[in-house]
Amino acid sequence: MIGKQSEERMKSKEQVLSLIVRNRPDVLARVAGIFSGRGFNIENISANITPDPGITRITIVTWGDTATVEKIEKQMKKLVDVRRVTHMNGEGSVRRELLLIRAALNNENEDEVIFLIEGLGGRIIQKDHGSCIAEFTGSSDDINGILNRLDGIGMEDLGRSGTVAL
Repeated sequence: MIGKQSEERMKSKEQVLSLIVRNRPDVLARVAGIFSGRGFNIENISANITPDPGITRITIVTWGDTATVEKIEKQMKKLVDVRRVTHMNGEGSVRRELLLIRAALNNENEDEVIFLIEGLGGRIIQKDHGSCIAEFTGSSDDINGILNRLDGIGMEDLGRSGTVAL
């Protein structure tokens, strides 16, 4: 038996919204508050300043159908500090994530681990006795695939940036 939440998730799809907002205190909290106040889940969120220091771009990934995204967009546009809301699911948008991993290295696995990282398009950015840190970029699907491939190498830690989009 499928629960109500699972059924709703099956009908929905990943949605990416890009918000251009004024760079002011509490704007991110008010944006996140709209999601929580209306029961919309945020899968990931990233915010960063644009070339104009008075403007911040917020990228939010959520799940929902078209009607849900339209409700979210309408609520966002009511916020005074939100200048523009763009739905980034269409063609022409580029979405990427950054993945950092720390992998254990020893005399037996070092060549194999480095070969695998570089073979998956990663770059070693730090290497010490006993471990290395590597970075990868790609779509969320790319990053999930890379994580599956790296599962057996002895990852000690990882960090994901969440989606950024233009």
